[in-house]
Amino acid sequence: MVIVVGTFEVDPTEREQFLANRHDRMRQSRAEAGCLAYAFSADPIDPSRVLLFERWASQEDLDAHLAAPPAGPEPSGTQVEPRASSIVIYDVTGERPLGG
Repeated sequence: MVIVVGTFEVDPTEREQFLANRHDRMRQSRAEAGCLAYAFSADPIDPSRVLLFERWASQEDLDAHLAAPPAGPEPSGTQVEPRASSIVIYDVTGERPLGG
């Protein structure tokens, strides 16, 4: 299993548009083979922060996702560029329920 975690810093007044612009990407990614979870979400404490969480069955599934063309272009005039971003990949060798 592979987990991808990211953070994006955006202007707080543009955060909702940044998230809305990624709805098609989330739908497309969730339909891909091996995608177990894929979400951009607003940080509930920091209004300038957006979180990315992806969970893939394998590195091969993630590689196929990264090679695929992205969802359609954003409508003109709605592009929101993050001020900063960080995305990391974690290779997971196992999983178990919390408390188990």
